[in-house]
Amino acid sequence: MDWKYRWKNGYRPSRDEAAKNSHLLDESQFENEQDRKLAEETTRKLLGVPASTLDEDKSILPHAASPNGKV
Repeated sequence: MDWKYRWKNGYRPSRDEAAKNSHLLDESQFENEQDRKLAEETTRKLLGVPASTLDEDKSILPHAASPNGKV
């Protein structure tokens, strides 16, 4: 399989690097955001890295009530 996209840092990232970074491909090669997102998803599949989700920035742990607030 021939790879048609340019990597962001000029080289193919390791799985650990790919899992930590939100953008793996050089953004200047895409005309719109939708094309970039589709290529990023395909890249993550190629590298065997889980795709990002819409709620990945939210904490999965419950938050404690503030000390001054009522429970």
